[in-house]
Amino acid sequence: MSSRRSRSRQSSGSSNMITEDQINDLVSKLQQLLPEIRHSHSHRRSDKVSSAKVLQETCNYIRSLHREVDDLSERLSELLATTDTAQAAVIRNLLMQQ
Repeated sequence: MSSRRSRSRQSSGSSNMITEDQINDLVSKLQQLLPEIRHSHSHRRSDKVSSAKVLQETCNYIRSLHREVDDLSERLSELLATTDTAQAAVIRNLLMQQ
């Protein structure tokens, strides 16, 4: 491959590539959002959590949020089914404003 084609591919490919620093920054931001990691490592700032651990905990946290949303949706459905029509309408209107 000619050196010009090689340079062309490198320059065009690098603009679309995410750098290792950017990945590390994103992993760090994810880590700050995860209560499990944030609480367990808050007193030990020197401990470095691996990117794999942060990604695994992110997946676990998203799954738990999905379960919580499902549970709350079910509870809300039960609540709306047991209230009278006027109260249910008020609740629905409040939810639609969100």
